[in-house]
Amino acid sequence: MTRVELLQLLVGQARTNGFEFRKWYVGKLGLPWQNAHHAVEMLATERRYYALLFSHDFASTFWKPGELMTFQVPMQSFTRRMKDGSIGTVQRKSYTRRSAREDAWLYHLKEMAASEEPLRYMRRFLRVQEELDEDPSEADIIEPTK
Repeated sequence: MTRVELLQLLVGQARTNGFEFRKWYVGKLGLPWQNAHHAVEMLATERRYYALLFSHDFASTFWKPGELMTFQVPMQSFTRRMKDGSIGTVQRKSYTRRSAREDAWLYHLKEMAASEEPLRYMRRFLRVQEELDEDPSEADIIEPTK
């Protein structure tokens, strides 16, 4: 899947949830509007897709409020006072948590910022026919546009 195709799917899903792509494109990037396909190509070729991915308008409509989300809570280690008065170290294992929150998009923005490749992070939330046909080890490959 090329970067342009991936961005088209992302914008399409956000538009389904109420994202006004044309308004965002003209307002935030200040570029003239020709059509949606041209706008997505401009985002991909000039690497302006980061502005889209980290836009609060886009993120808040891409991940709907109240949507069930699954995330991994990392291992934690901290000190606390025990029952006998001594100070001990508590070690908690990592675990999976599911939650329905109004601000799920904020969590995803933080996770996407921490990831090495934000487009790969976003691809996990798309359902495409390619996933059914490909080997799972190849499903995360994003080809650069030429």
